[in-house]
Amino acid sequence: MDQIKIGRFIAKMRKEKPYTQRQLADMLGISDKTVSKWETGNGLPDVSLMMPLCDLLQISVNELLSGERLTDSEYQKKAEENMMNLIMEREESKKKIIISAIVCFLTLLSGVTMFVISGALEMEAWLRILLMLIGAAVIAGGIGAAVALDITAGTYECPNCLTRFVPTAAAYIAGPHTITKRKLKCPKCGKVSYCKKRLTH
Repeated sequence: MDQIKIGRFIAKMRKEKPYTQRQLADMLGISDKTVSKWETGNGLPDVSLMMPLCDLLQISVNELLSGERLTDSEYQKKAEENMMNLIMEREESKKKIIISAIVCFLTLLSGVTMFVISGALEMEAWLRILLMLIGAAVIAGGIGAAVALDITAGTYECPNCLTRFVPTAAAYIAGPHTITKRKLKCPKCGKVSYCKKRLTH
C-alpha cells in the first residue's frame, strides 16, 4: 500500500469536510500528531480506527486503502489489489520472523562455539580473552539483529482498545512474553497488558 498516497487522500478528504487535524483527531479520540503522521505518509491508521475514520470522511475502507475515490467499475479491482497487498504484508512478516529465529540460532551457536573453543584448547591468555570477546560480540549482534527484524514484523494489538502498534526496542526487550504475546504499554489507552502479535499493520 502506498502510504504517501493514502496520506494525501486523507488530507484531501479531511479538508473537504472541512475539518482541522485537531477536530478530526478529537472525534477519533487520538492526538492531532497522529493525524499529521498519517497525512505525511509516516504511518497508517490502526485497524480499529479505519471504520470510524471512513465514516467521518464519508469514504469506504477500500477507497482509504486505495488512496483515491473509486467508481463502481474500479471498486472490485481495487478490493482485490488491497486484499493481495494485505496477504503479501502478512507473508513478509512471516519471513522476517523466520529469518529472525535463524539469525538468533546461528549467532548463539557461533558465540557458544567460540566460548567452548577458548576453554577447551591450550592457548595464550590474550587469545583466549579475544575469542571470548568475539563470541560475546557475535551473540550480542545476532540478538540485536533478530530483535530488530522481529519488531518490524507486523504489530502488537492491545486487548483493551484493539489499537495496533509497533513497540520501541526498549519496551520490546523489557516486556515479558509468551510465544504469541508480549507485555507492553498501549500508546493509545496507556494500559499495560499482554498484547497479541499480529502479522499486519
